[in-house]
Amino acid sequence: MILSDGTQVAPTRESVEAAVGHDQLRWLDLHDSGAETASVLRDVFGFHPLAVEDALEFGQRPKVEMYDDFIFLVAYGAPASPGSPAGPGLPQEVHCFLSRRFLVTVHHGEVAAVSAVCQAVERRQSLAPHESRPSSLLALYRVLDALVDSMFPYLSAFDDRIDELQERIFTKVSQQDLATMFAMKRELVEVRRVVTPQRDMMAALIADRVELPGMTRDMEHYFRDLFDHLIRISDLVDSYRDLLSGTMDAYLSMTNNRLNSVMKQLTIIATVFLPLSFLTGFFGQNFGWMTDRITSFADFAAYGLGTELVAAVLLGLLFWRRGWLSG
Repeated sequence: MILSDGTQVAPTRESVEAAVGHDQLRWLDLHDSGAETASVLRDVFGFHPLAVEDALEFGQRPKVEMYDDFIFLVAYGAPASPGSPAGPGLPQEVHCFLSRRFLVTVHHGEVAAVSAVCQAVERRQSLAPHESRPSSLLALYRVLDALVDSMFPYLSAFDDRIDELQERIFTKVSQQDLATMFAMKRELVEVRRVVTPQRDMMAALIADRVELPGMTRDMEHYFRDLFDHLIRISDLVDSYRDLLSGTMDAYLSMTNNRLNSVMKQLTIIATVFLPLSFLTGFFGQNFGWMTDRITSFADFAAYGLGTELVAAVLLGLLFWRRGWLSG
């Protein structure tokens, strides 16, 4: 919990009630959505029951809703790392209550972007270049800015994963690459599902369709910068989706080429054995003329082995001249 002078206090119910009662609270960060959190939001802050219900239910799309004296906002950051409560590959969700006097954020577990803002305030760093004391709107901007900026290193790492996947596909195709590709596509779909509505939400904020408490002309520039970042992120997500689609096409092409190569090898083997089977069947006939005249080892070597060897050599030369033995 951060007070109006920038100091941090342990967020107990008693300290929260005292800070709200003396109008000293600027930012309260809650790490769970249990019964105690619901009680604080409902009884201490007096938020609307519908807003409290939304704050405790995760998995919502980014949105902003106006109430009488506060707004409720849902924002997302980069997907969580493995082992995080949000689960690997799922964007991290943060719910925000903003009034002129304070900011309240609710999320599950540790969110790196929010923790970074808390540490910056703890080090007495200003929330904005022209402010020496934090305000609720500046705190909201810093939280949103940290959530949005967390997308860039994640997308950069995602780009590297696509490059590694493409290198593996063009060197040696495996079934595991297909499973990896589908997992990455699902992960990107989850990111796109929240980035696009979050961009639209930010557009509504800077277009004054939603009135932010404490918004000034100067603060609009900061939120416009957030909107610009979200546009870039949305473009990157679309480009990576196209890259994954192209990677899928390359995987299918490499698989088809590999199948064609195997079929060509099997065809060559079957073609070589075709005349050999004919000669073996021909000389295996029990005609009197043949059994009377082919009696020595020389005849066996000439007719039985020689003709088959000549047939195999002629077929090999034919395949070589047509380029079927290359690669």
